[in-house]
Amino acid sequence: MISLLQLGIIDYATGLRLQQKLVDLRKEDRIGDVLLLQEHTPVITLGRNAKSRNVLASPEQLTERGVEVFECDRGGDVTYHGPGQLVGYPIFDLRSFASHGGKRKTLGAVEFVRHLEEVLIRTCADFGVATGRIAGLTGVWTNPRSGERSRLAVDIEKTPTVSEAHMTLGEAAKIAAIGIHVSRGITSHGFALNVNTDLDQFQLIIPCGITSKPVTSLAKELGHPLLLKEVANSASHNFGMVFNSGVMTIESLDALLGHSVGVPLKPPSELRNLHKEEDIFWA
Repeated sequence: MISLLQLGIIDYATGLRLQQKLVDLRKEDRIGDVLLLQEHTPVITLGRNAKSRNVLASPEQLTERGVEVFECDRGGDVTYHGPGQLVGYPIFDLRSFASHGGKRKTLGAVEFVRHLEEVLIRTCADFGVATGRIAGLTGVWTNPRSGERSRLAVDIEKTPTVSEAHMTLGEAAKIAAIGIHVSRGITSHGFALNVNTDLDQFQLIIPCGITSKPVTSLAKELGHPLLLKEVANSASHNFGMVFNSGVMTIESLDALLGHSVGVPLKPPSELRNLHKEEDIFWA
């Protein structure tokens, strides 16, 4: 069973601290698998493979725009998070999920990323936007050619070729980024799906270090904004389908943590009061 907690809009530092708390608890088997869905206030994050030159804006420009900058332990390069973007952090024990067909008792990191892509491909399809994969580039991209628009679980262990993913590199635009960290089988970080995101903010960076591919959003593809809550509901449903698990909505952090784990009870609106506490990377 996956516990789903929707946090609303929170700053990145708060989300990072909450993730680490939940990762520690998951390692101790004191909680089950958790999916956090949220929006972040404007922030640029640099993953383990990030190059500082991919942040194009000066510190003064970022301050003027109210954009924070954080280094983090996910895989990948530079990305942007902000309002209108659905950010998901699956805190999963990969040993809870068998590989497709039961070939292995533990889901591998690469297969986990393929699962995340599948969730996002299906979510975009729910709103009428066809997407797919590009070989050698993690994430989800618009403008697939005719043919299948998502990779089914039976093919998920294969590394897709351009033809298999039905993508034309010259016209592809990135709609969702993925970067994860796996420690002792427990995942953190995750994905960012552009829903109503202000795409002008991506001009502050070279997204994921890729100069030749633009970014896009569901709103841009459809020509109108969407309710983020509806997209979040679709994503959580597709998590259940792709990971073959039930998804249970948790109304507050209280219900997830509880007194038994020794954590102060705080609803999502009060997450900023949490105190700071002091592997595999993929993107």
